[in-house]
Amino acid sequence: MTGQHHAGIDTSRPHPARMYDWYLGGKDNYPIDEEMGRQMLALDPRVPVMARVNRAFMHRATRWLAGHGVRQFLDVGTGIPTEPNLHQIAQETAPDSRVVYCDNDPIVLAHAAALLRGTPEGATEYLQADVRDPDAVLDGARKILDLDRPVALSLVALLHFVSDEDGAHDLVGRLLSALPSGSYLVMTHATADFTPEESRAATEKLRAAGVTLALRSRAEFARFFDGLELVEPGIEVPHLWHPELGEPVAGQDDGVVPGYGAVARKP
Repeated sequence: MTGQHHAGIDTSRPHPARMYDWYLGGKDNYPIDEEMGRQMLALDPRVPVMARVNRAFMHRATRWLAGHGVRQFLDVGTGIPTEPNLHQIAQETAPDSRVVYCDNDPIVLAHAAALLRGTPEGATEYLQADVRDPDAVLDGARKILDLDRPVALSLVALLHFVSDEDGAHDLVGRLLSALPSGSYLVMTHATADFTPEESRAATEKLRAAGVTLALRSRAEFARFFDGLELVEPGIEVPHLWHPELGEPVAGQDDGVVPGYGAVARKP
């Protein structure tokens, strides 16, 4: 990364947000992130395509939600900004949309200004918090969002970094329990279902570098949506979820992109 190290940034081990930035061709990553990124690339050259497919899914899901009357968005695990951001997509459809971004990497905080340029009618805010502390996320979100009105909770390419030991399903349940009927859960998640050997090797390499990778099967992913009403077409590989709402991502057709995506409504 160019520029000075920001306070609190650990450059001794890779961070998912900075690796994701490297996959997307960004500049806000360190040699340790690039090194691990290259190791992941050697195991599966589609990793950068997966990063772009996740972004594209988030754009399409946000368009769908804004088109179905959702005006509040809570995006946890925001990552380093890339254009367009979630608030730009939402406010393009509905200028009065209110968006709260949340991430645990201080490097994202350093870019918060880029995340916060929204419409005058709407609101955008950024808070530094970890999904493993849902109360902190909700306390921060409450300052901007009206949690008595529907909220779209976006957890895109995030929960495969949270293990079952860390209570991934309980964390999602806790966040959803604070949101009213008519709210939505938006999720993508990497899986080992299609590439078991490469996935095992990737998990081990990341663990050795201090990064948790908890790849889940389709059934384990589906559990996050227990009690919710899945939006058609249900659980899909991400690029096949409402492809008509966005542009195709170059390279996404080379076999199955190893992940799942879904959007579901809280009844």
